[in-house]
Amino acid sequence: MEHDKRIKDTHLRDWVYPAESSIHGTGLFARRPIARDEYIGTYWGPQAKRNGTYVLWVYDEGDEDNAVGRSGRNMLRYLNHACPGNTAFDGFDLYAVCDIAPGDELTFDYLESEFD
Repeated sequence: MEHDKRIKDTHLRDWVYPAESSIHGTGLFARRPIARDEYIGTYWGPQAKRNGTYVLWVYDEGDEDNAVGRSGRNMLRYLNHACPGNTAFDGFDLYAVCDIAPGDELTFDYLESEFD
């Protein structure tokens, strides 16, 4: 899916904002209505060498040996876990998996992996 990347917080601010979460610590919340399948933003930061706080690992199913990690530096690092979540990643790009109302917390399923 082609779209302009929302990487910097200045690009994400029209879509999301961080606030206290009832799930855990700080969460990420919708500032505007977000439609199912709509692109929200891209998880951005330097490549990670090892697992840690705010690290997102991306790999093809069954190919964990070639995982690529990013240490989150934009607001998407505040996504909390829920099963099922209302968002999902395609690579490092985040999409809504259902309609999300303003004020709703954005979540995704962290999925268990060897990196946990």
